Amino acid sequence: MTTAAAGNGPLEKDQKGLNLFFLTWPIFLEIFLFMCMGIADTLMLSAISDNAVSGVGAANQYLHIAILLLEVIGNGASIVVAQYIGSRKLIEAAKISALAVTLNLIVGLLISLSFVFFGGQLLQTLNLQGEILEHAKSYLSIVGGMIFLQAIINSVAAIIRVHGFTKQAMLVSLGMNIVHIIGNYLLIFGNFGFPELGVQGAAISSVFSRLLAIIVFFVLLYRMMSVRIEFRYYLSLSKEYISKILKIGIPSALEQVMYQSCQIVFLYYATYLGEAALAAKNYANNISMFTYLFAFAIGMGTSIIVGRLVGAGEQTAAYYRVWKSVRWASAVTLVAVVLVIVFREPLMWLFTDDEEIIRLGVNVLLLSIVLETGRTINIVLVNSLRASGDAKYPLWIGMFTMVAMSLPLGYFFVFQLELGLAGIWLAIAADEWLRAFIMFFRWRSRAWEKHALVGREPNAAAANS
Repeated sequence: MTTAAAGNGPLEKDQKGLNLFFLTWPIFLEIFLFMCMGIADTLMLSAISDNAVSGVGAANQYLHIAILLLEVIGNGASIVVAQYIGSRKLIEAAKISALAVTLNLIVGLLISLSFVFFGGQLLQTLNLQGEILEHAKSYLSIVGGMIFLQAIINSVAAIIRVHGFTKQAMLVSLGMNIVHIIGNYLLIFGNFGFPELGVQGAAISSVFSRLLAIIVFFVLLYRMMSVRIEFRYYLSLSKEYISKILKIGIPSALEQVMYQSCQIVFLYYATYLGEAALAAKNYANNISMFTYLFAFAIGMGTSIIVGRLVGAGEQTAAYYRVWKSVRWASAVTLVAVVLVIVFREPLMWLFTDDEEIIRLGVNVLLLSIVLETGRTINIVLVNSLRASGDAKYPLWIGMFTMVAMSLPLGYFFVFQLELGLAGIWLAIAADEWLRAFIMFFRWRSRAWEKHALVGREPNAAAANS
């Protein structure tokens, strides 16, 4: 095996940003902290009622889809920027970064208006009723109405990470979490003279923490980029750059929106199983997120490396780097799954003391060994395919495995075989494993090599120095 094939080529030696460890551990902590924001809401709102948790959980299904739509620009731009950095075209990287911020802000404002005017109708389609519906409406109107703040965060944070400053992005997330938790404490329960707002308090706290994060992210952006973004770059809507961003961003986001839409359908199935099943699903999902946390971090870190290596013409180094990442992610996820299974009952007790909810949650968490192992392989391989420029292939495959297979399979398991929540978990696992199998052979075929977005020119470095 050559040096480049082993993942230690010249580009990797010259740039600390291409070291997977330096990229991954801050991303790991950043995702962990982001998840903690959701867990903090869940834990604090569970002190009010399980219906409050279910309402916020339902609203979050639509918010997750909105965030994925915002990642059309953020993800697409980060991959294009990574390839331009790899080819040493730094001025172009700065222009695309500015363009991403502008485009995401426009999309974010449109989505915010949609939630303000149509949020109630969207929630009613989930078969929510009574107190749960009111909590969901309250949360969605505030957080959804200000989702354009997350649009800006998505684009700026992605740009900072792709330049290799994952540690700094993590520290901003830490600060955002601290502000959010303090805000929850003050506004949910009405401590220290603040109004007791319940679900609305959690929503206001979330919006305020995001606003502060935006300010810090922009300060970092201008301090850390090799080529400073000029103001006119934000107003320059280059068709060439927009085309490249959307070529990656649209298929990537559509695939993720499709996945989240399937999760909404599964949530719809769960509403027919009763309030206890709905609450158990939300709690089990919160716990399960921690089992694939490391896989997400490795997937994101690997995608940055793959993007830069492909931009530099080092496809062989990218090929072997991904296989190493798959092995590491799978091993760590397996350990996390075992820990969750062993401590599944105490973990459920953290959220609720309702014995029926705990029983249902404990049962589905046993299936983590089937679901999360397949999901981990997908996370790394799909992120790597996108980073190489091969973003459409995972979308076409997902249309079959998610929509055409897992949804009907879930209906059959839940309502025909009467497996309840376990049927939902098994249907999702079937999708994850089939996609993992297909993506494995796609990466091994190296068909992705022909999809590079940027051609490296011999004098590119000099032109941008």
